[in-house]
Amino acid sequence: MKIALDAAKGLAFLHSDKAKMIFGDFNTSNILLDSRYNAKLSDFGLTMNPIESMNPYDTKFAVPYDGGAPEYIATGFRTSKSDVYRFGVVLLEIISGRREFDRERPWKEKYLVKWAMPYLSNKAEIFQVMDARIEGQYSVSCTMKVAGLALLCLSAKPKCRPNMEEVVRSLEQIYDGCNSSSSNEGELSGGSRSKEAHVVGN
Repeated sequence: MKIALDAAKGLAFLHSDKAKMIFGDFNTSNILLDSRYNAKLSDFGLTMNPIESMNPYDTKFAVPYDGGAPEYIATGFRTSKSDVYRFGVVLLEIISGRREFDRERPWKEKYLVKWAMPYLSNKAEIFQVMDARIEGQYSVSCTMKVAGLALLCLSAKPKCRPNMEEVVRSLEQIYDGCNSSSSNEGELSGGSRSKEAHVVGN
C-alpha cells in the first residue's frame, strides 16, 4: 500500500500548481524502490508534458493498447484525469499481482481492467482480483476500500474520477486505518523484494 501511496504523492505533485505537468504514460515500470522501499517516479523527464501546452493529438507517448483512459483512446487528448486513470490501472496491478496485459493468460483475462472491473465492487467476488500470494495479509474492509478507489480512478467519465490529491488522501486514510486495525503489516503490494532499488512490475 505504501508503494501506491508514494506513487500517488508523486503524481499529485506533478499536477499541482508548482509543477503543472501531466505524466502521460504512467505505468509500473515508472516506479522505482529504494533500499527502504520508498517509491519514486522515474522517466518523467521523457514522458511529461506541460498542462498548458498539451497537444491534443500528440501520440508520441502512446500508452499500451487498451490501457489508456477512454477519452485518450477516442481523441488523443490527455488531461490530469488521464493520469488518474493510469494510476487506477497501476493500483489494480499492485493489488492483483497481474500485468495490465498478459498474452499468456486465457483470452478473457488478457486485459486486466476488463477482466477485473466486474469484481471490484462485489464483496463476495473481490478476492478473485487480489493477489493470492498475499492472502491473509489484508482485511475484507481494507480490500474493498482499495478496490473502490481503483474503481473510481477507472471511471469511464473523467469528471467521475478523483484528482490525485483526493487519491492521496484516500490512500492515507486506508493505509493508516488498515495498519491500526490489523496486526499484520504486510503491504498490499506483495511480491518478493531485494535490498537494491528495483522496478515494480515487469
